[in-house]
Amino acid sequence: MSNITVCARFRPLSSKERSHHGDSVCIHGIDNESFIFKDDKEENFKFGFDRVFYEKSEQAEVFEFLALPIVRDAFNGMNGTVITHGQTGAGKTFSMEGPSILACDEQKKGLLQRTVDELFDCMKFSDASVKFTIKLSMVEIYMEKVRDLFDLSRDNIQIKESRVQGILLSGATEIYVFNSAEALQSLASGISNRAVGETQMNMASSRSHCIYIFTVQQELTKEKRVKAGKLLLVDLAGSEKAEKTGAEGKVLEEAKTINKSLSALGNVINALTCGSPGKAFHIPYRDSKLTRILQDALGGNSRTALLCCCSPSTSNSAESLSTLRFGTRAKHIKASPHAHCSEESNAKKHGVYEATKDESMERILNKLRERLDVENVNLLEELFIMEGIILDPNSVEDLDLAFEDVTLQTITSLQHMVEDLVCAVEELKSENKALKTRIAAAGKIDAFHKDAGENGYASIVHKISDRLSHLVSWIWPFSSATH
Repeated sequence: MSNITVCARFRPLSSKERSHHGDSVCIHGIDNESFIFKDDKEENFKFGFDRVFYEKSEQAEVFEFLALPIVRDAFNGMNGTVITHGQTGAGKTFSMEGPSILACDEQKKGLLQRTVDELFDCMKFSDASVKFTIKLSMVEIYMEKVRDLFDLSRDNIQIKESRVQGILLSGATEIYVFNSAEALQSLASGISNRAVGETQMNMASSRSHCIYIFTVQQELTKEKRVKAGKLLLVDLAGSEKAEKTGAEGKVLEEAKTINKSLSALGNVINALTCGSPGKAFHIPYRDSKLTRILQDALGGNSRTALLCCCSPSTSNSAESLSTLRFGTRAKHIKASPHAHCSEESNAKKHGVYEATKDESMERILNKLRERLDVENVNLLEELFIMEGIILDPNSVEDLDLAFEDVTLQTITSLQHMVEDLVCAVEELKSENKALKTRIAAAGKIDAFHKDAGENGYASIVHKISDRLSHLVSWIWPFSSATH
C-alpha cells in the first residue's frame, strides 16, 4: 500500500492582484515541504506536503518530482494518474500544458509535453527486441457528459468497468502515435475542441474537466509476455464563486456543474480517509462521471499524484485554504498499484478479441448509417450501450459486473430512501410538538375566557343588587311621608 503523492504550487501574483491588493501574500515559506498560511481572519495554519513549489519554481522541477516516476512506471506496465486541482485561474492548465502545447520553449513546457517526450525517450533506450505501441485518447467531462475531443460526434461516451483493465471509456477514439511531434499535434487538435469561457478571473477559463489518456503496451517476444500501463493526466476545471467570476447564464450553469462534481470528488476522498480500518463502507464513486473515471486513481490500482495549484494573494486566501485542506485529506489515501503482465495467449484473448468485437460493432453501425438517418443510428448505438447489448453475453465477468452495478445502485437508492424517511420523521416530530404546544395554549385561553365570563356575570349581578338597594333606600322616606 502506498499513499498518494501530494504537492502544492503557488503561482506568481497576477497584475490584477497587484493593482488591487499590492504585494501582500498569504504564505510564508519554511522549506521545500512546509509553509505557514494566513487566512482572511489573520489566523495562521501550518501545512506540510511531499513538496512545495513556490512562485519561482520551474516547470521541469514540478515534472521531475511529481510526474516523472509515475510516467516511468506506466511505461513499465503500471497504471498512473497525475491530477491538477485548484480554483479557477490558479495555474492548473499552465502546469499541465504550459503557455501553448505546440509553440512553447523548453523552459515553459508543461506536464503534457514532458510526459510525451519521456515516453518516447524510454522507447528509444529500451531493448530492441521489445515491441512498443502508444495509444492516445482525450476526453472532457462537460455538463456531466463525457465527450470525445478527437471526435465531437461522440458526445456521450459510456463508462464501463473490466476486472482485467479497470475503468474503460467505451467508444472513445484511440490514436496510435509514433513520435513526440505526432502526439503533440494530436493533443493540440483535441485541446482546440475543449470547452472554454471568459470570466472575471480568467480570460480562457476551462469549463470542463479534461482527461488525457496514454496507453503503453510492450510485447516481450523472448518471454512471450505483454505489459500494458495506462497513464491519465487530469486537468480539473477550477472551483468557482459566482460573486468573484461574475458568471451569468450558461457560464453560471457550467460553474454549478463543475462545483457539484468537485464536491463529489471531495466526498469520495472523505469516505476513503474517514472510514474505520478493516470495516466495509460505501464509497460514492458513482455520484459523478469524474469520480467514476478516477475510481482506479483514488485508492485503486494506480500510482497517483495530486498538484494543488494556489494563488498566493490575500484576496484569494479562502479558496487557497480550501484547496490546501483538500490536498491534506488526499495525502491519507492509500493505493495498491501493480504491473499488468499477461502471457501472450491471454493478451490475445483480452486484447485482440476486444478490438475485433469493437471493430465489428463499428462496421455494423457504419452500414446502418449508409441506409438510415444518422441521428437514429446514433440513438440506436446509445441505447445498445445503455442496455448492455454490446457486452459479451457469454462473459461471466460482464454478468458479475452488471450484478455489482445493480447492487450498488440499489444500495445507494435505499440509503437515499432512509435519509428521506429520517427527514420525514423529524419533520413529523417537529409538527407534532408544535401542535401540542398550540393545543395547550388554546386550552389555557379557553379556561381564561370561562373564568373571566363567570366572574364578569357575578360582578354585574352584584352591581345591579347594589343599585336596587340604594334606589329603595332613597325612595322609602318619600313613600312614608305620603302615607
